[in-house]
Amino acid sequence: MSDEGTDQEGQIREPDRAASGAPAAGWAIGDRFSTTEIFQRLLASADEEVATGTTELLFSGVAAGFAIVLTFVGHAVGSALFPNNGFLAAILYPLGFVYIILGRYQLYTENTLPPVALVLARLASLPLLLRVWGIVLFANVIGAGLGAFILANSHVLSTTAMHAGAEFTRSGLEHAWWDVFFKALFAGWLVAGVVWLSIAAQDTIARLLLIYSVFYMIAAAELYHVVTTAADALFFVFLDVPSPGLFVVFYEFWLPVLLGNTVGGVFLVALVNYGQTEQRRFPEVRELSAREVLFSWKGGRSHTTPRPYVEENEPETD
Repeated sequence: MSDEGTDQEGQIREPDRAASGAPAAGWAIGDRFSTTEIFQRLLASADEEVATGTTELLFSGVAAGFAIVLTFVGHAVGSALFPNNGFLAAILYPLGFVYIILGRYQLYTENTLPPVALVLARLASLPLLLRVWGIVLFANVIGAGLGAFILANSHVLSTTAMHAGAEFTRSGLEHAWWDVFFKALFAGWLVAGVVWLSIAAQDTIARLLLIYSVFYMIAAAELYHVVTTAADALFFVFLDVPSPGLFVVFYEFWLPVLLGNTVGGVFLVALVNYGQTEQRRFPEVRELSAREVLFSWKGGRSHTTPRPYVEENEPETD
């Protein structure tokens, strides 16, 4: 098979070449997206996120928070069965994330990091980004809290598994604040990588293996994800065991996880993925001004067709 083809006049044309002289397109690399193509698909996905209505964000976020309880259950059961083997104890940890990501639920970090790229490209405003973050995080915690409350006040888990589940927060509180933050920072970096790579993947099996391996590593390396940590912490608070109190658990454990995940994920999106993309500006799309980026509620339109650049005093046409 050749990259060569013919033009409209029937003349044989030379194949497109990269700077190295290798073919820039064709059957040899046709199954891989370029960095710019991945970035454009990321923007399209992010545009859908910021355009989603409040009710849809809430319900999808609650569903994601409740589904993350499957991760808590799997991790607690694995830790009960293999108390001295963290490698095996983490084997069921990714289950909730598989449900959430393949099901396209709204999860803080996984679905809320792409809009950062939209803000960097000046296609959506910062207040719009913070709106999505706030609604999804709130809904995730509500869903995780509901599941944790049911587990703490029922016999779904064995006694051994319940003790193992309580140990997640107890051991987290033993770490210094900054240790928890940096563990969460690396977890946020990993999750942002899942977002980028899952867009590059072109089939469900590849996405499934990606999701499983990355989130398995988070548990096996004893890193922290903010929504899973919310389920861990609320389960611990709801249990009838001696507890330092909700505020201490929030400040000493959950807050550094939230900040670490956010900083780690935004760092990867902003400085790695965005920085390596050649096309960061799109002339056919109306970009927001600096004032609009900071203070408006603009953004979140479909990328299925280019948004026309609207000159001042000229009506926008569809």
